[in-house]
Amino acid sequence: MRQAALGDRNPVLYHQTVPSFSMPEWAAAAGYDGVILDLQHGELGLEAACGILRSIPRENAYAYTRVGSLDPAPILRLLDSGARGIVAPTVESRSEAEALVAATKYPPVGNRSLGPSRPALYPGDSYTEAGNRAVSAIAQIETKAGVDRAEEIVSTPGLDSVYIGPADLAVSYGLPGRGDWEDGPVREAIAYLREVTTAHGVTLGIYSGRPEYAAGLFADGLVDYTALGIDLVLLNRAFGDTIAGLHSARSARSNA
Repeated sequence: MRQAALGDRNPVLYHQTVPSFSMPEWAAAAGYDGVILDLQHGELGLEAACGILRSIPRENAYAYTRVGSLDPAPILRLLDSGARGIVAPTVESRSEAEALVAATKYPPVGNRSLGPSRPALYPGDSYTEAGNRAVSAIAQIETKAGVDRAEEIVSTPGLDSVYIGPADLAVSYGLPGRGDWEDGPVREAIAYLREVTTAHGVTLGIYSGRPEYAAGLFADGLVDYTALGIDLVLLNRAFGDTIAGLHSARSARSNA
């Protein structure tokens, strides 16, 4: 997902941590653009993630997966199952960004093996060139070290996007591990990463837990896309709101 491909769009994704085939459908029906299947945190294993990817329509450009490491073997499995983007956590150096690109892209950009299990996924005159255009290599910057080395990371040939992990980034600055920072070093890091990614034609995304915060980032032009919420957190909120609504209604009836 390079900047030129987005135009004026600000895609909204969510993190999925449970092995549910229905969740991407529900999210799409609600208006989400895509998903980050999270193999780093949560209950999703490789086999389940590959199955879910095969159930997502191939034209969905935002069927992403976040892996637990730069091990190319699971990355290859996920890509061959239809992942359209690989998010690599805690990228802190040029060499790690290069390893991500190598695992995600076909030669001559990377060294992804040509063994597609979903034929014609990337239509065009050149399967490998089309595949490289269709799949995004996304470096997650979530530490002060990553921010300090942002120029060398973002300038890596073949890198398409940077994704900010605000909670871990906050911890690396000695702050509480939460997101949606309005000021301080995390907010400054977001602004700095916006400058660097813009200079190199790379998109910038971030995790957010609050719609109003994400809307503010979009309005200020600080990010191109966001992952708004985590499946279990969203479900927990829905459960809580439903029970709270019941208790409120019962209380109103008993006091009537």
